[in-house]
Formats: sequence, structure tokens, C-alpha cells
Amino acid sequence: MLEELISRQRSRAVRTINRLVPWHRLPTWLGLLNLIEVRETLRALNLHDTNEIDPGHDGPTPAGFPIEGTASQASNSNGVGVDSRSLRSRSADGSYNDLESPRMGMAGTRFGRNVPLPGIRVPTPSELMAPNPRTVSEALLARRTFVPATSLNVMAAAWIQFMTRDWFSHGDNASADPHPVHLQAGDRWHEHPMKVPRTRRDPTRCPMSSGAPTFTNDVTHWWDASQVYGSSLPAQTQLRTMQGGKLKLDARGRLLSDPKSGAELTGFIADTSWTPLSILHTLFAREHNAICDALHSAYPDWNDEELFSHARLINAALLAKIHTVEWTPALLTHPTVTAAMNANWWGIFGEQIKKQYGRVSDDEALSGIPGAQKSHYGVPYALTEEFVGVYRMHSLVPDDFTLRTLRDHSVIKSCNLSDLVGANGVKMIDEIGIPNLLYSFGVSHPGALRLHNFPNHLRALKRFDGTTVDLATIDVLRDRERGVPRYCEFRRALLLEAPKTFEELTDNPEWARELRDVYSDVEQVDLLTGTLAEPLPPGMAFSDTQFRIFILMASRRLNSDRFFTTDFTPEVYTPLGLEWVRDNTMSSVLLRHCPSLAPALSHVKNAFWPWNALRMS
Repeated sequence: MLEELISRQRSRAVRTINRLVPWHRLPTWLGLLNLIEVRETLRALNLHDTNEIDPGHDGPTPAGFPIEGTASQASNSNGVGVDSRSLRSRSADGSYNDLESPRMGMAGTRFGRNVPLPGIRVPTPSELMAPNPRTVSEALLARRTFVPATSLNVMAAAWIQFMTRDWFSHGDNASADPHPVHLQAGDRWHEHPMKVPRTRRDPTRCPMSSGAPTFTNDVTHWWDASQVYGSSLPAQTQLRTMQGGKLKLDARGRLLSDPKSGAELTGFIADTSWTPLSILHTLFAREHNAICDALHSAYPDWNDEELFSHARLINAALLAKIHTVEWTPALLTHPTVTAAMNANWWGIFGEQIKKQYGRVSDDEALSGIPGAQKSHYGVPYALTEEFVGVYRMHSLVPDDFTLRTLRDHSVIKSCNLSDLVGANGVKMIDEIGIPNLLYSFGVSHPGALRLHNFPNHLRALKRFDGTTVDLATIDVLRDRERGVPRYCEFRRALLLEAPKTFEELTDNPEWARELRDVYSDVEQVDLLTGTLAEPLPPGMAFSDTQFRIFILMASRRLNSDRFFTTDFTPEVYTPLGLEWVRDNTMSSVLLRHCPSLAPALSHVKNAFWPWNALRMS
């Protein structure tokens, strides 16, 4: 009782401070304590289970997603058999991560929500098109002049797409009855109206049920490197050599390609890719195989399955660590955020104490989340539609590229995004080589996450199937279709003040006028356009509104996963595995597989920051 009272008083004090001084203007440690309290409030109020929408819904797995494995050597408290292979390894489909609820977070299960369920509903056709999403694309999102994010390199843009391939996919869109997006006079789009396929219906939903729309995730919700390994046993098997635990690579150390489409075979089946993303898939397939070699040397009696499953555990944890303590602080350089992300992984006591002494406290704030106790905070784990919404970061992608030689920085060729997409991108790797390409992207900047900076090549993107789409139009339409609140309502759901005027929304007078011309009412502003117009806190590459979902879900992906919490142990990972995760960084991975990059990365503290330009003296 006393503890609850203290917690309420502390939370009230933080809200009072926030009304007077935002977290990013506080001294670092006071700001850090502020963010910890904000996270606790969000955990209590902004985690919602969409399985509650169907009263009779008991979480059956949809057709095409049977739960993998057979059970028997162990049972949970409900008497459900637990696949013995899953006790100490990640299953292909994400099942059995939570042994008490084997289907939690597996492929084919529903996205959750970060906003209360009663307020989410299916929009009417007129609401869906107000204002016209193509108008939003043309008037507010289309890139006029490339605005670079000069503190970052292009690999930072590729990295987040690499991560989102692990986290979420709504699957193939419905082929029937597409959304008609009517076009203004003079629009040169190739079809009138523009036709945008609808998001696939939730196959687990009771046909006669009502309430908030729900959707299912084609990939696992867990942070388990499913973009490398696949989200089903057949997909995973196709990628494996079945010898020495390794993944298939050709004699050049490259991923195999689909002979029909030319697309590389990865754990994520997508109709588009681009060269930097392709290289990341190759890089971490190579990293998996390097881990297998290290494990085989340490444990020569292990069979193929033991080597594979342990290498996957280690590789996935390394990816999560890189994202937490390297990619995120590269984008969010505010010292409070840097301290918060390091505390998520290492704890407030810091990296050196954790490396030297291990966990010195059971408290995740003091010793980090990895190795702490698992917690779902009262709501079954799932990624959320709002999480998908705040990661719409296509503006990071440039339209034009200069490809250079690692030897002396001289220009090999100039090209645009279409030259790097799909089969063209694979051919570019053949022509230029991975070291030169990595160097070229390492010394180049991505785009800033601001209005009027959405890549125009993605607004006329040609897919493998021959269709052309406007991703900016689709981004706006998808949030509306899936019931993601518009900007003002979204902020209120996260206990933030909503702007009453366009001038309160943005500090750019021209943007305020343009937003008014398109939306008329500030309440109609879409989440994407609002966050791109919102003033940014110092050192932040994306908005404070997006950051609130990040505060909540970045920790949750670790907290709920037993392989990052209770099973992040030498017994499960092996001592070698924990050392691999502890001691490696994005730079060490790059140098292991492309040692010629050493001069470019020398004294570069974060591999997502711009690299050294290697000009001949």
C-alpha cells in the first residue's frame, strides 16, 4: 500500500514537472528519471490486448500458421505440452517463447494496440479519404529538395528497414475490392483512380464480431532475427545448409537468389529490396556462419541443430544490442536518450561495471534488462499498430547516390534509387562489390525525417510484379485504414497536449499554412504528417510524439522475451555466446566480414555516423 502511494506521488510529481519543463530540457539524470516514470505510466495505460475484442476468441492459430513442433517432455501449468526443442532455443515461428502461453507473439497472431480499444473503429469510406491521401503525398510529403540528416550515414536508413522486417508484416494485401483514390485534375499517375489494395482481413476474427479492427502479423512479434531466419519451419529449412548449423551462401559469401525474380532469398519474403538492405541481410547471414565456426571450435561434438539454434540466439541478441546502444543513440543524440538506451542494455551502473561484475542488482534500471526477470506488465506480448505507425521512416532514403571506391574516394558512378532496387540492386553488388558499396553508403547521408522529404522514387516505386505504387499515399492510407489515431488524438492517448492550431503544431509558418490548406482542421492531421512537421527536441532525428511509443515498446520487446531476460544465461547461450554479444559491435561485424573497411571506420565511435573519407594524399 505504501509502495503504491509513493509510486502515485512520484508519477504526479513527474507530470507536474513535464507541464513546466519538458524532459529534454532537464539535466541528464533528472531527465532520465523522468523518462523512467513516463515509461511506467505508459506501461499502465497504453498496452491493450486485441484478443479481448472477440468475447469467444481463445487465440486459435490462423490457417497456414500451425503451431510448430510436438510436445511432450515438458508441460506448462495449464497442461499444454511444450516442445522440448523450444526450452533452450527459439522456434522458427516464434511459438513457445512464453512457455505458459505458447502462441504468444508467434507468426499469425494479432497486433496489439497502444491506444484504448473502445476508441478504435473502422473508418467510413469518406473518413478514409479525407483529405485525399494522394493530395497529402503531393502537397506535403513529396521531396522538393533533398534535406540530409548530416549526423548519420545511409546504413542507418537501411538498418531500420532491416529491423522492421524482423518485427512486422501485414502479409499479402487483399486482391479484391481495392481502395479507389481519386486524383485531382492534371495528376499524371498512370491509372485513374489510383487503386490501393486493402490490408488483408484478420483470419482469426469471428465473422460476426464488431468493434475495433484487428490485423495479424505474418512474421513473429519477437526480436528474434526472423528477417534472417524466416518465420516458419519450411522457410527456415530452405535457408539452411543442414550442415554445421550454417546458412546457405554461395562461393562468394553472397545470399542465393530466386531464379525467377532475381530477389535474394532471406527470411523475409518481400517484393522490394534495395542494395544497402541486401548487404545487411548478407552481412548477418555471414555473421551467423562465423558464430557457428566459433561454437564448433568450442563444442566439437555438437550437431547441426545445436550449432544452428545457438548461433541464432547469439546473432539475434547481437542485433538487439546494436539497435539499442548504437543505432538508436545515433539517431537520438540527446544525452538523456543516450543514457536511457545504455541503461536499457547495461543498466544505470554502465557498461564497464556490467562487463566486469555482471549483474549487481535484480533491478533492470540498475543492471539492464538482459538477464532481468521477464514481465509482460499484465498484457500478453504483441507488437502494436501504433508501433508500426511511428516507424514509417521512408524519408530517410535518398533519391540519388554517388558510388565511390574505397581505395581513394574517387567516383565509380552516380545513380538513383531505382538503380539499387530489386534485381537491379543485386546486379549493382556484382558490379561494384560489397566493400565499395558499404564505403559509399557509409560516407553518404540519409534524408531528414521532415515534411517535403519523402523520396520521389518511392512515390513511383516499381515492384517485382510490375505494378507501380506511391508509398507516401499508401503510408497515409494504411494508418487510417487500421484505425491508428490521427495526430492530435494520438497525442492525447499518450497523455500529451494536442495542438489547437496549425501554428501550435509546427514552428515553420510555411508548413502551418500548407497543412491548413490540405487539412482545414488541425484535428484531421495524419499521424505521419504531424510527426514530420512537429518541432524536434535537441539532438532528436524524430519527434517526441513518436518517441513516446518508442519509450514503451523498445523496453517491452526485451522485457517480454525470455531469451533476453530469464534465459539470457550461460546455460542457454553458452559462455562463448554471451561474450560474443557483450564484446561485438556493428563496427566489429563490418570489419570481420569486410576488413578492408578498417581505415574508413578508424576512430569512428558509432558505425551509423558518417565514416572517414579516404582521399589519396
